[in-house]
Amino acid sequence: QVQLVESGGGAVQIGGSLSLSCVANGSFFYLGEMAWYRQAPGKARELVAQINRDGSTRYAEFAQGRFTISSGAAENTVNLRMSNLKPEDTAVYYCNTVEYGLNSADSVWGQGIQVTVSL
Repeated sequence: QVQLVESGGGAVQIGGSLSLSCVANGSFFYLGEMAWYRQAPGKARELVAQINRDGSTRYAEFAQGRFTISSGAAENTVNLRMSNLKPEDTAVYYCNTVEYGLNSADSVWGQGIQVTVSL
């Protein structure tokens, strides 16, 4: 079973930058795409960015031009570089992937990591 472990969150001032990392630990057959989602207080969880196994990416509109998702140097890791951060980027950020078995596909979530952008 795979576990996703996030790191790198914290507090930053408006206009600052922050990087998040996620590593998949445990035993698993195959992992598909990896992604970052976020959830602000009182709001639904939303996609931030996704990277597929072929390296293709997609971003939420709010993330385009400011956020960059990339595969880490180690296998089954994903990074999110966030720049020009705004107060509305304040949220809990979650790493996500799909764990594939021979006859299954399960969405897996990390525990989440807080990002706070302030004046």
